[in-house]
Order: sequence, then C-alpha cells, then structure tokens
Amino acid sequence: MKRKYLYYLLPLLGTIFGLWYIFSSTCDGIYSDYVRLVNSYLPDVWNPAKFFVPDILTRVPANYLGRIINIYLFGYNTMFDRVLGVLALGLSGGVIAAYCLRKKIPFLWFSLLMVVVFSLNKWEMLTNGSGWTHFLSFVCFYYHYEILDRVWSGEEKPHDKLKLVLLPFVTTLLVAGPYCAIYSVTVILACGVLFLLKKGRGKLDYCLYGVSAFISLGLYLWSNSYAIEDHAAPATGSIMDQLKETPGFFVRFFVKSFSSMVIGGERAEEIFHTNLPFLILGFFVIALYLIAIWWNLKYRLYERTIFPLILIVSGGLNHVLIVISRWIFLQENYGISSRYALQFQTGILGILLTFCLIVQSRKRRPEKLVRLAGAVAAAVFLMGNIYTTYYEIKKAPNRLDIYIKRVELALDFENLSDDELRENFEYRKNREDSGTKVRSALTILKENGYSIFHSRESLKN
Repeated sequence: MKRKYLYYLLPLLGTIFGLWYIFSSTCDGIYSDYVRLVNSYLPDVWNPAKFFVPDILTRVPANYLGRIINIYLFGYNTMFDRVLGVLALGLSGGVIAAYCLRKKIPFLWFSLLMVVVFSLNKWEMLTNGSGWTHFLSFVCFYYHYEILDRVWSGEEKPHDKLKLVLLPFVTTLLVAGPYCAIYSVTVILACGVLFLLKKGRGKLDYCLYGVSAFISLGLYLWSNSYAIEDHAAPATGSIMDQLKETPGFFVRFFVKSFSSMVIGGERAEEIFHTNLPFLILGFFVIALYLIAIWWNLKYRLYERTIFPLILIVSGGLNHVLIVISRWIFLQENYGISSRYALQFQTGILGILLTFCLIVQSRKRRPEKLVRLAGAVAAAVFLMGNIYTTYYEIKKAPNRLDIYIKRVELALDFENLSDDELRENFEYRKNREDSGTKVRSALTILKENGYSIFHSRESLKN
C-alpha cells in the first residue's frame, strides 16, 4: 500500500509543478488561436447553430462544455483552460503509474518516466491553454492502451472488455477530434496483431475492439469531410511536387523532429548553429526506436505486455504524421516545436519501458550490451529533459512579461492600429485581416465583460 502511495505521489507532485509553472509564466488574456475561438463561439455559447454543424466532431465537443463552464464560473479566464491542461497531464501520469505498479517497474525507472511526462519541453501547449483537450486526449489514449494491455496479459478487471468497445467512440468523437488519427490507427493495428497472436478463446474479441476503433474513426472522417480547410501555409503545390523538388527537406524535417525529445526545440535552436547536432541527436533517438522494437521482438516482450510497443508505434507514427501534415509550412525546424512534444513523448515512454522491462527481466538475463544501451538511453533522456525544464523555468518570468504586455495592449486595443494588433497577438500575421480579427475578438470580450475585462466589469457593478 505504501508503494502505491509513493508511485501516485510523483504524478501529484508533477501536477503541482505544472500548476506553479503556468501561474509563473502566464496570465489571463487572449492571443493566437483564442482569437478564432472568441470570434467563432462567443458570446452565445448556448447557440445550437454553433454546435449542431456537420463538422462538429472536428471541433471537439468536450471544448463546448469547458467553454460554458469557463464563461459562467470564471468569466472566460484563459487560466482555467491552462489548469485543465495541467490536470489532464497529471491524469496521464496517473495512468502510467497504474501500469508501472501492475508491472512492478522499479521506482527509479518510474521516476525517469515522470521526468519525461512533466518535462517543460511541452511549454507551448501548457501556456497556450486553447489546446487543453489535447492533454485530455492523451489521458484517454493511455487509459485505452493500459486496458488493452490488462486484457492481453490476463489481468483484466471487471468491465474492461466493454470499455475497449466503448472507449474509441468516447475518445474519438467527444475528446480527441483531430488528434484521433494516430490513436485510432495504433489501436486498429494493435488489435489486428493481437488477433493473429491470440490462440483459443477470446480471439474474436480483438476483432470487435478493432472494429470499434475503425467505426469511430470513420465517423470522425465523415464529419471532417464537411470541414473547411483554413490554414496560413505558404506551400501551394502537392507533397509529391515538393518531394521531387527538395527531397532533403523532408529527410531533415523528419530526423530533426526526433532530436526535440532530448533537448527542447527552442533551446536547441539557440545553441546549435548547424544542422549536424540536430541530425546526430535525431538519428540517435531513431536508433533507440529501432533497438526497442527489435528487443520487443527478440525477447518476446509483447507476449507479457503490449503497452510499451503500442507507445513506440504511436510515437513513431506521430513523427510521420507531423511531416505529412506540417511540411506545407516549408520550415524544416517546424517539427521540433514544443507543441508536438506531447505527441512525441509517447514513443520515448515506450522505449524506456522496453529497456526497463528487459533489463529487469529475471527469466532471461540480458547481455551487458543491452544493459549498457538501457543505461545510456536513460541518462540521455534524463539529462536532456532536466536541462530543458531548467532552461524553461529560468525563462518563465520573461514569458510572463510578454503576457502582461499583451494584456496592457488589449486593454487599450481601441487606440491601436490593426497592424499593431497583428504584430502583438500572434494570430496569423501573414493574413491581411489578422488585426481586424483580433479587434473583433477583443470587442466581444469587452462588450460582455469577459477575460481581462471581467474584473473591470465587476468593479463597475
């Protein structure tokens, strides 16, 4: 029992750390994607016309509930969204803790996993707030993978099989939205493999689990077909045209994206002045992916637990997805952005769990080379994430100053030009109507006493 409390204590401490960080580096006030959200959904959050739309599933229904609660309890304070994001991250840590307790992962290895989970390499997602459902999505992803692992390893709990049928619909249709692609594909692939591996009773159950994921993904894609693409990317041709013209761009984009799991992208760009360090780190992480996959097969780890391999596949596919979906911005460093760290870290967690389970195996003692590789991987990810987090902690006051300055500008927005609004609120700066959209959003907030105008309205009343 004491061991259980100790393992769940780390996610709790990580959550407290995350809350401290967002309150030390941010404050209330809209910018970036909040401009679009305010213009699209406020002030009438109960308007059914804004909810019952053909592409509703792409808009993440869970966001609607969060938005309503935020408005009626907090006057649309963006800190509410950030808190939700951190709490969801803490729940992810809790799911990982449950798996580690069940598989008796040593505390030191578990501590390393928590360093990765609560690393500030994902600072951009933590500070933005509008993507809080992204964090909630990964809680659902990890929880689904954990239940699938329990059933596969013969440690299922009551209703686990029913959850495997229902979870894809809840996760894909209500929470994940555009984040569901890799999750759905990973679950479908996992269920297909487990169906082939399973012998005897329960074999067809994995077909049912896979079909549930497939149907929910199909419903999402159907809804997504009604969505209108609206991005500000400079690329105009197809991916094949770009691949023929600059094949090296895609290679560098892909390899460099892996490097961000060792050192955060923003810091790396400051200390690395050529592509070589990025590529070295990137190829190093790719090598760890390949080694971890090979060890899962060689030591037949998948027979005992499928969770690490699922995480590895999910992480690798996320790197592929980011290349395919973000090449249009024509920036090879786009993949090292901290906004993708939450997606990429799944693979790192899988790699570390693989190394730990094999190194700690009592049935088949691994070779010295295996133990050495595990130690090197653990040390690299530990030092890299601690360094990135340390750097981000030092930078937190500077980020807070930027938010405070933005609030001051927002309070005086009526006296600012559209160009000034475009430059300071990070909303699609290459669009001519950027400043107009920012002004429109701030006008809605002011007229309704929301966000930074909420306290002022309270004082007037």
